[in-house]
Amino acid sequence: MPTVTLYESAKLALNELVSGIIENIITVNRFYEILPFDGIDGNSLALNRENALGDSQAAAPGDIITAKNPATFTQVTYALTTLVGDAEVNGLIQATRSGDGNDQTAVQVGSKAKAIGRQYQNYLINGDASIVDQFSGLNTLVAASQTATNVSTSAGDALSFAQLDGLISSVKDKDGTVDYITLNIRTINSYYALLRNLGGARIDETVQLPSGAMVPSYRGIPLFQNDWVPITQASPDGTTNTTNTTIFAGTIDDGSRSYGIAGLTASKAAGISVVDVGEKEKTDDHIWRVKWYCGLANFSQLGLACQPHITN
Repeated sequence: MPTVTLYESAKLALNELVSGIIENIITVNRFYEILPFDGIDGNSLALNRENALGDSQAAAPGDIITAKNPATFTQVTYALTTLVGDAEVNGLIQATRSGDGNDQTAVQVGSKAKAIGRQYQNYLINGDASIVDQFSGLNTLVAASQTATNVSTSAGDALSFAQLDGLISSVKDKDGTVDYITLNIRTINSYYALLRNLGGARIDETVQLPSGAMVPSYRGIPLFQNDWVPITQASPDGTTNTTNTTIFAGTIDDGSRSYGIAGLTASKAAGISVVDVGEKEKTDDHIWRVKWYCGLANFSQLGLACQPHITN
């Protein structure tokens, strides 16, 4: 007597569906965990940096005072931009396909929010305010005077402890305290290789983050894996090597708007928000708008430094 085949029996049974979505689009950015955000009114934040101090002189009794030049300042503005996306869900799909543990609207809104968060993290490193609707990231915000120049070859240099030391010493705005070093995982692995080559050196020096997570450290400074830091940068000569990368070090602001960097967001609409736009006019779709008014500020140029042209 013929038996029921698996193919036929499958028509009479439903497969078990796992609730939720397994993330498959992931870029590691541990640095994002410690970045503070400052809410601002208006669409930009303006600040004044010292440009030149007023002069002074040594004077004996009766000497004419000639030190009369005033201090001068440079005004810098950091504007907010809008990161936005619409989640549109068909009414029939929402009504008939949301009872299996995966609400269709929640899935689509969550995906838009993740995309916006990833776009911010990309701009945090690679953004350029000279491009319409972007804000400047670390690659653009770091001052030329804070860019290390100890590159010995036209193609760039392999990572060394001396480079890390020089990078750290360039950060001065908190009396030499450095809050972070952020770099691609390729460079972190190169750092581990340096430690192993010392013979007997420990490679388990770590710092605990507020969340409880542990990250590696150098001289007590946490090393944050940040895979948004590119490893496809051109070498100094522009042709020899196009697989260079940059290491960033600096401070984060403490709320005083005086040190290092801080993320910016609208004070009256902080963070990612979801707006119910309503029914689409010509189709049976419902629109949910996901958006974030955000930016990045570098309060002190002495609170951000970089070492470019690292080949490993």
